[in-house]
Amino acid sequence: MAHEAQRPLIIACAALTADLRAVLSADGLDPFIDVQYLPANLHNAPHKIVSELRPLVEQAVALDRAVFVAYADCGTGGLLDMFLAEYPGISRLPGAHCYEFFAGSTMFTELHEAELGTFYLTDFLAKHFDALVWSGLGLDRAPQLLETYFAHYTRLVLLAQTNDSHTRAAAEQAAQRLGLAFEHRHVGRSGLAPLTEWSVTIRKAAA
Repeated sequence: MAHEAQRPLIIACAALTADLRAVLSADGLDPFIDVQYLPANLHNAPHKIVSELRPLVEQAVALDRAVFVAYADCGTGGLLDMFLAEYPGISRLPGAHCYEFFAGSTMFTELHEAELGTFYLTDFLAKHFDALVWSGLGLDRAPQLLETYFAHYTRLVLLAQTNDSHTRAAAEQAAQRLGLAFEHRHVGRSGLAPLTEWSVTIRKAAA
């Protein structure tokens, strides 16, 4: 096994914590990979993602660690890719955001084109709706903003990683609070396949 200082590193959004743990555990990769999480509320400030990532990536590269960035573009407007271009060996998850890589580009495109006014939740965002959406958008302090923010939305789609009934109920309640129709799609965790493929490759290389 590689020296501790050289252990492969995944830098991930904290919104992926449960899913990453499940995937890495299922593949027996926990003992070989370190994961460092950045705050999930960067969802509401995507312009800060690269500045939060940079020191972690630079430190890992200085230690000759293999790195995977468990983010999609996530609202950085291409800035994440511009940053990662400085490090050709570092990959990220595909797509524009977690909704796309969890659903897959084909399903997400179909959902988007069928109804442009769609608000998406993952399991994590459904469970933490109050903190990351309701309070994150300031609706707890200024509920009158609801009509402004969601004037052009018509439905809420839960892109579920699990079949947890409590998570679905939380998403349905969120839809009611936002005044949106509710739809549920079970998409699982296959969107994290690029990350697990990278992890397996790294493990084999270190064996």
